[in-house]
Amino acid sequence: MERRTLLGRLTWQLGEVVATGPETPRTKSITLALPNWMGHRAGQHVDVRLTAEDGYQAERSYSIASPPEEAPRVTLTVERLDDGEVSPYLTEELRVGDKLELRGPIGGYFVWEASMSMGGPLLLVAGGSGIVPLMAMIRHRTAIGSTVPTRLLYSSRSFEDIIYREELTRLDEADQMLEVVHTSTRSHPPGWTGYARRIDTDILREVAWPLDQHPLTFIYGPTPFVETAAAGLVALGHVPAHTKTERFGPTGER
Repeated sequence: MERRTLLGRLTWQLGEVVATGPETPRTKSITLALPNWMGHRAGQHVDVRLTAEDGYQAERSYSIASPPEEAPRVTLTVERLDDGEVSPYLTEELRVGDKLELRGPIGGYFVWEASMSMGGPLLLVAGGSGIVPLMAMIRHRTAIGSTVPTRLLYSSRSFEDIIYREELTRLDEADQMLEVVHTSTRSHPPGWTGYARRIDTDILREVAWPLDQHPLTFIYGPTPFVETAAAGLVALGHVPAHTKTERFGPTGER
């Protein structure tokens, strides 16, 4: 049974695009209907494959943004890379009704399930589009009404680059057990109340949960960002075994 399930997740299937919408000037969310979807856990990703008329194929991996509760619909949020082979098509050309080939879900380490006892309060640290799998965790937490204390520390280049900005604000205001903290590394509007620099040990000291609460931490973003955040938490005394990391390279791939 386990082998059959694994093979099913590694089999390419066609999904139909049922909705698209911009998140920022460079990112778009794409929702697909997948009749053969086997379900996923918050934090997992899928492989997407495009095939050109001449047979050339390009594959990229994208984190799932939607919570498991929305299955068999799956939402991906894609950042357009100017020199990319896949992201320009997904963000500029793809339309409702189009078909997209993908396989998954993939990954079992960087996942969080609110129904399981997975440590103390939750600390989510995101850099840029690294917010996507962490947003799946937040949405999963909201969907089932979890009261696990959660803090999101989200680093963006500018106010305009904050993915899910309005949704995060809405969730932050509605849920007393969720706190969203922003930092902007390049520019910010008048009246900005977040931090205005790259994440460093001082920011982590102010935002991270106290050590005696045994927090569980997830960090996702570009490799230098993840290494800096993880090292900062270790320097503050956080247990490495309670910190899970994922990263993407300069191409935006996992």
